[in-house]
This record gives sequence, structure tokens and C-alpha cells, in this order.
Amino acid sequence: MGHGAYALARVAVVVRAPAGWLWWPGLLAAGIGALVPGLTGRTAGLAAGAALFAGGALGVFMARRGRYAALARDASRAGKAVILQDRSVTLRIWRGAHRWWLLLAFLVAVASSGVLPTAGGLLMAGAALGLWGKAWWLGRWEREHEALLWVRTESARRGGAAGKEVRGFVLTGTAAGDARPGGARAGDTRSGGARSGTRARGTRAGR
Repeated sequence: MGHGAYALARVAVVVRAPAGWLWWPGLLAAGIGALVPGLTGRTAGLAAGAALFAGGALGVFMARRGRYAALARDASRAGKAVILQDRSVTLRIWRGAHRWWLLLAFLVAVASSGVLPTAGGLLMAGAALGLWGKAWWLGRWEREHEALLWVRTESARRGGAAGKEVRGFVLTGTAAGDARPGGARAGDTRSGGARSGTRARGTRAGR
């Protein structure tokens, strides 16, 4: 990158990155748990799992919403020198950094069925639903303000899009990047030839 340039990742994409990797393994763990009687029995396990699913979804959806809103409200416009990281690259980097934690969460969810069948898996699935809900909420903000929210990649690497190291969000127009408001995959994927410090393909933000 040129002098003063830095990479940005879409906030909504960072938020929803874990969702698919919690949803499908969570449902699989719940399905495995349904085959195990457990110490409490399947009925109690399903009841506890339903409560954990709803509680997990609501808790994840509500977590840090005030901070997200404050960062969005105080966001500054992106300069022309920044590199916009592709959606697929953001997802791939997140998976690479968290794959062992995801495997551990799946194994714990399956093992928990020995006590409460399906409960651990449904908790994982509920967390995924909450993340999708938060990404949708961010997408609504982006549509209302006709702008997309971005975060510096090095700031979001550890604590997520609204972690302690994140000092602010950056705004671009709605044509920037390759993901729709809310972080979903866009029908027309555009990518440039520039590469960021994380070896990510990206596009310039001057749109």
C-alpha cells in the first residue's frame, strides 16, 4: 500500500463472520444430542435448549449495541488512500484465526448432551441467530444513512468490530466494496488488484 494507506473491513461482515460456523455445527451438535438420553432426559434437555437458544440469540443481539451505535454516529469519512478488504478475505481471515475455538465449542456442545441433550448445540445456534440479527440491524443503519460502516483490520483482529482497540468506524458510499448493507454477499462482486498488509485483495475507497 502507499504511504499512509491502511486496510478496512466491513463492520457487518466482521459481525456476521462467526454466524454460519456457529449455526450449522450447533444444529449438528443438537441433532447428535437428541440421540443421547443424557442425565436429565431428552424432554428436559430440549426445554433447556430452547431457553438457551432464545437467551443466546437475544444476548448476542443486544451485546455492545450502544458502543456500535456510538461508533457509527461518530464515524469519519474514508480517505482515498484506504484499501477495502473483500468480504471473502475478511471471512477467511476470521476462520483461520478462530478455527480451533470453533472446534472446541462444537466438542463441548456435543459433550454437554451427556447432561442436557441438545442444549449446547442450540445455544451455539442461538448465538449465530443473534449475530445475523445484529448484522441486519447494522444494515438497516447503513440503508437509512446511505453509507457503509468499515473498521480498520488491525483494530478488529482481536476484539471484533467494536472491541477495545477499535477507536472509530469509517464511512464510505454504498457503492464501495463487494457486500450489501448488513454484510451479505453482493450479486456483483468487484475486486481490485491492490493488496493490503494482510495480503487481502481489495478496492480503493475513493467512490
